[in-house]
Amino acid sequence: MDLTVKTLEGKDAGKVSLSDAIFGLEPREDIIARVVRWQLAKKQQGTHKAKGRAEVSRTGAKMYKQKGTGRARHHSARAPQFRGGGKAHGPVVRSHAHDLPKKVRALGLRHALSAKLKAEEIIVIDDLVAKEAKTKALAGVFASLGLTNALIIGGAEIESNFKLAAQNIPNVDVLPVQGINVYDILRRGKLVLSKAAVQALEERFK
Repeated sequence: MDLTVKTLEGKDAGKVSLSDAIFGLEPREDIIARVVRWQLAKKQQGTHKAKGRAEVSRTGAKMYKQKGTGRARHHSARAPQFRGGGKAHGPVVRSHAHDLPKKVRALGLRHALSAKLKAEEIIVIDDLVAKEAKTKALAGVFASLGLTNALIIGGAEIESNFKLAAQNIPNVDVLPVQGINVYDILRRGKLVLSKAAVQALEERFK
């Protein structure tokens, strides 16, 4: 599929052909959801922790004598049913990450890109270069292109002025092409690709 390439000033700069094997799939929500779940699980810290009965600081002496009180038999005040006791089956520090095959991850990325193209939310920019590292100037350029909520993907390296100017603009993320991922594609409205990013993606999925 051919897409018009634009400059940052909004002018036409020719056309680029997008591969149907990457951008022309029929999006499958189940595959995209699996990849997003894998990403978020990997990102989760897992530092939650509650003290069990072996960890609470409390006496280990028997609470009261076994017989003759008319009450239930108890030994340790650290048991979970008592105030100040340990938590039964509480959360422990652990990793939430799980495995997902490489092929499914790659397929999820292709389906996310295809979903964006199908929704007409992909813009191809000729080159991501700013004359000076001025946030106000770049914010004006984005406003003229209608980019209020966007993920911008550059080549292998982002030009320093562009990177500095864009990093303080709200709801706009800038990543090099090796950092492209399904979650960030879906959480932003528009997907802006540089010509270098399109070329790198096509080489990656050859």
